[in-house]
Amino acid sequence: MNFKYLLIIFLSWASFAQNNDFPTAKVDSIVKRIQLPVIPSYQINILKLGAKGDSVTDNKKVFDKAMVLCKKNNGGTIIVPKGIYKINGPIHFVSNVNLKIEKGVKIKFSDNPKDYLPMVLTSWEGTMLYNYSPLIYANNCTNIVISGEGTIDGEGGTTWKTFKEKENEGKNRSREMNHNNTPLSERKFGEDYFLRPQMIQFLNCKNILVENVRIENSPFWCLHLLKSQSITIRGISYKSLNHNNDGIDPEYTKDVLIENVTFDNGDDNVAIKAGRDHEGRANTDTPSQNIVIRNCNFKGLHGVVIGSEMSAGVQNVFVENCKTVGYLKRGIYLKTNADRGGFIKNIFVRNIQLDEVEDCIYITSNYHGEGKGYQSDISNVYFSNITCNKASESGIVIQGFPDKKIKNITLKNIEIKQAKNALSNENAENVLMTDVFIGQRASVPTAVSKQ
Repeated sequence: MNFKYLLIIFLSWASFAQNNDFPTAKVDSIVKRIQLPVIPSYQINILKLGAKGDSVTDNKKVFDKAMVLCKKNNGGTIIVPKGIYKINGPIHFVSNVNLKIEKGVKIKFSDNPKDYLPMVLTSWEGTMLYNYSPLIYANNCTNIVISGEGTIDGEGGTTWKTFKEKENEGKNRSREMNHNNTPLSERKFGEDYFLRPQMIQFLNCKNILVENVRIENSPFWCLHLLKSQSITIRGISYKSLNHNNDGIDPEYTKDVLIENVTFDNGDDNVAIKAGRDHEGRANTDTPSQNIVIRNCNFKGLHGVVIGSEMSAGVQNVFVENCKTVGYLKRGIYLKTNADRGGFIKNIFVRNIQLDEVEDCIYITSNYHGEGKGYQSDISNVYFSNITCNKASESGIVIQGFPDKKIKNITLKNIEIKQAKNALSNENAENVLMTDVFIGQRASVPTAVSKQ
């Protein structure tokens, strides 16, 4: 290899490193353009409509009536005062509404699947279809808020939990419809297919705020941000430990701020997605992008995940100043496979404190070893100032394909104090490591021992 070629490599790596310091100005511009909802002054207290917070009475009709009154008044605030409110069916939002769940409130949803019919347009693991209504659902709404210090309980641990072992037929059918481009009008599931509903879903919505509430016991994903934009999620907390209880799932979504969230989930804390397989690749004009995650406490399966359903692409993700408060299997996890296509690019992660994990940083193009023909592009990923006390398996894993390599990964100021396997790096180009320590730091060389 001649000197000129070496110089070109050095300059390209140096340029990548110099241009990938955490882009604070870009983060600030995203946060600045996110619009908080504007809610009219009209207010209605659900007690005045006959609600009973006795944990027994069904308040479904009362909440429906409150939404109707807000719609007639071009929006307003629905006040839910202290009590336990049973609701046998979903809450469907209209625009310009703040559902204010005050301190001392628990909204407790029924776990009878029939209560969540008729079906609504939704998505299930990256495929658009008709299914049970999410427990709280908004479609084509603007200016919507869920606020207060109360609790939303999805009652997901009994009836809904049994759906997990019965879902394969419905799951496989949804994926076949995705791959075969089946018309959306024919993708009807609901009864007998056992696909659990999300707890909260915003579909095709704009200017969203979810603030300070507590989310417990979801049937499936907890908070699904689908095809929506201009979203603020802050100050909320979780205790939701059922199957597939992701905390927050942005999908085909842009301009999102997630901050000061305390997670405790049975699955991923934040899982950024962008559609699955053929359907996702047909929507590359709506990637998930411009997502800021900061000042969060992670606890659950994984901290921040991108994928595996990300076929429309994920770009411009900024994670900073987060830490664990309990177990995580993986800290930061980028996962895709040869079924997906699409891209993951421009990912910036800094100032992360992890305690004990299985794997600290994991980037793979071969998730579950599945698929063929649609390998994803992963490039421009920057990690800095990350500490981890112990990785019971791997410190850092990077796995590309020989004919589709992961490109431009920067690791700067990384310290993993203990790991069974320090580093696995295969099929990657331009991996730049600066001040990376895995295991005990080496000191100065020892002197030659005397014979």
